Amino acid sequence: MSKRLPVKKDDVFCYDIVFEQDFSNLGKEIANVYDDIKDRKFCIVTDSNVGPLYESKVRDALSNAAGVDCYTFPAGEESKNLSVVQSVYEFLIKEKYTRKDVLIALGGGVVGDLTGFTAATYLRGIDFIQVPTSLLSQVDSSIGGKTGVDFSQYKNMVGAFHMPRLVYTNLSTLNDLPGIQYYAGMGEVLKAGLLKDANFYAWTINHLYEIHDKDFETLEKMVYESCRIKKEIVEKDPYEKGDRALLNLGHTLGHAIEKYKNFELLHGECVALGTVCAAYISWKRGMITDDDYYEVRDMFVPFNLPITIDRIVPEEIVELTKNDKKMSDGHVKFILLDKIGKAVVDHTVTEQEMLDALNEIYFSEEDMKA
Repeated sequence: MSKRLPVKKDDVFCYDIVFEQDFSNLGKEIANVYDDIKDRKFCIVTDSNVGPLYESKVRDALSNAAGVDCYTFPAGEESKNLSVVQSVYEFLIKEKYTRKDVLIALGGGVVGDLTGFTAATYLRGIDFIQVPTSLLSQVDSSIGGKTGVDFSQYKNMVGAFHMPRLVYTNLSTLNDLPGIQYYAGMGEVLKAGLLKDANFYAWTINHLYEIHDKDFETLEKMVYESCRIKKEIVEKDPYEKGDRALLNLGHTLGHAIEKYKNFELLHGECVALGTVCAAYISWKRGMITDDDYYEVRDMFVPFNLPITIDRIVPEEIVELTKNDKKMSDGHVKFILLDKIGKAVVDHTVTEQEMLDALNEIYFSEEDMKA
């Protein structure tokens, strides 16, 4: 029996997030969305890592469609740009895709964001379906309709809100993930509990070994609960005019670190570092206790996530936050912890506070020699 979470926008049903253990029900779920599937063409957009693994299975699920194509681009954050979007546009135009046709994002966060943005802007908007295959995309980026690409290495600077018609999560794809990609997704899982649900945060920590072993029932609950938290926030604030900003816990300095390191670190790793910084500022302000801070910091470690970083210039990272899309009236919109399980939006975090936090996680060459 499928597990599912219905997502609404403005109290109107928008799409289902479906949780499965394989691709066997994908065709049925798409047919539930489109009863005229035989009159529509579908273009699978994927990358060079994911396509060889799953494209044929997704194509098989669309055997009743009017036509199925696939566009594959090189894997990696460096492909998340307007040049690749333009190439997808050219492919869709050449293949005569109309407003009735549908894109399918098959892959991780880069594929989902880029495909969603392409769908939002091609012919002023066509439908798309998310088929997330990485842990990070399953628990976070496939949900909520945020789409976009990087511009001149500024993270997600160009984008649009465009809701998918379906999110089909095949949890078995996590078994094929390289370890570093799998654990990077844990940055977003831990973030979800920290910002909204202390019980889920504690549950995640208590199921460390099952998560390491990729126990199916544990993964199903972990992904489901992460999606539930994001869904509840997104439903109340679909366009990030208020509480949806809470989902950016760890992202202000995390995105700046990501850009400073030229995307050498994975997004989830940078979220972990940024969350440690946010927890440090919260601690120094007296919002959370000593024990809370050290727990938040140290619990990233058993999930193979970094809590220190070398070869950085903290002042340059702070400067990069000024180009963040979360800037408002000259102030950085920062997310802090009022307690574990409750995040708050703050507009008063100073450059010095950010510097102090970065120096807390900075592991210098002198430290290495000591």
